[in-house]
Amino acid sequence: QVQLVESGGGLVQPGGSLRLSCVASGTIFGVKNMSWYRQAPGKQRDMVGTITSSGNTTYTDSVKGRFTISRDNAKNTAYLQLDSLTPEDTAVYYCNADVKSSRVTTYRTYWGRGTQVTVSS
Repeated sequence: QVQLVESGGGLVQPGGSLRLSCVASGTIFGVKNMSWYRQAPGKQRDMVGTITSSGNTTYTDSVKGRFTISRDNAKNTAYLQLDSLTPEDTAVYYCNADVKSSRVTTYRTYWGRGTQVTVSS
């Protein structure tokens, strides 16, 4: 069984930074794309960005130049560096990953439970 766990959220002042982590654990034979999403109160869950297994990244326009996704394939971990935060970035941040959990299964998308990021003075 595969689990994704996010960590690193918290309360930060506008202009501040946070680094979120997403660790995939369990029986893992491969991890393809790892993505970050966020959901603000009363709004739908939106994609923040994605990183492929080879390290290529894409971002939604609102975070380009402020957020950076990276990963450590040996640790099955993705990171989301959040810089120049504004109150509009306040949300629960989720990660998902496409994971192969055995030699005979195909890749399946798993989700974490999220970590709260609050930007406020």
